[in-house]
Amino acid sequence: MTVAEHLAELRRRLIIAIVAVTVAAIVAYIFSLDIIRFLVDYYRDATENQENALVFTGPADAFVTRIKVATYGGIVLALPVWLWQVWRFVTPGLHPNEKRYAVPFVLSAVVLFAFGAFVALRTLPTALSFLLNVGGEELQPLLTADKYLSLVSLMIVAFGISFEFPVVLVFLLLARVLTTAQLRRWRRGVIIFVVAFAAVITPSQDPYSLFFMAVPMYVFYELAILIGRVLKR
Repeated sequence: MTVAEHLAELRRRLIIAIVAVTVAAIVAYIFSLDIIRFLVDYYRDATENQENALVFTGPADAFVTRIKVATYGGIVLALPVWLWQVWRFVTPGLHPNEKRYAVPFVLSAVVLFAFGAFVALRTLPTALSFLLNVGGEELQPLLTADKYLSLVSLMIVAFGISFEFPVVLVFLLLARVLTTAQLRRWRRGVIIFVVAFAAVITPSQDPYSLFFMAVPMYVFYELAILIGRVLKR
């Protein structure tokens, strides 16, 4: 394909992905109040007060918050579609026998993202408890809906993206960009990398989120090496 054809293909894939995210965001907006209610329960559990509620300070803040929740929800709900578009864009560079991994690629990516979101929600109460109490009794939390829900949404997305690590590695192995021998040599450096990556990408910046992101990422790294050996890469 020429450069112009690559750009045209990229534009087509982007348009499909954007349309899918938009439609999914509309669906998420319809259920956004239920989503907000679900996420606020974690805040109440962390503060051990079921009467606690989030506040907003501007007349448009509640509406903007629902839009943000819907946007993040759209990105998550449309995950299979835009991952498929990513795969279809890169498959021309693979051999025909390697293109058969399309469905496993998308399915594993969706499952790993969902697992990352699950870990984020399981980590959230501990992370919130740390963040809300680290200032001592002299500092009392009064969270706005926008900041809290943005934090939680970004945590879910951050964990979901970080848990795609093995999918990226296996794809690079399939494309012969990497080899398992290289991955084995880089083990020590990867430990530093995943810790630094987790420290940067976790929006809460608390040690619990860092730990529960970095440890699975390294485990996934070792699994990618095993998969690469099975694939003889």
